[in-house]
Amino acid sequence: MKNLIDNLNKVFDSRIRLGIMSVLMVNEKFDFNSLKETLNVTDGNLASHLKALEEKGMIRVNKQFIGRKPNTSYSATSSGIFDFQQHLKALENIIKSQ
Repeated sequence: MKNLIDNLNKVFDSRIRLGIMSVLMVNEKFDFNSLKETLNVTDGNLASHLKALEEKGMIRVNKQFIGRKPNTSYSATSSGIFDFQQHLKALENIIKSQ
């Protein structure tokens, strides 16, 4: 029998990365401060997890100015959406197997 956890994606092992992707799956884009508030994490902690997801091609970074203030928002990429959905299916399979 195949090990049930083999299909889990290690990128989403962190609860913060799991939270980021969960937010981005139901929102077209989400800005840094809103993510920080929603997930109740520090700037540095959030930034490091966002960078990891960006490096893996899971999210896209969008930088712009709103008035004179810089604004950074994030959105899930097509591959990020697919990989996260596969991760969720693997979790469901673990739950159903019990």
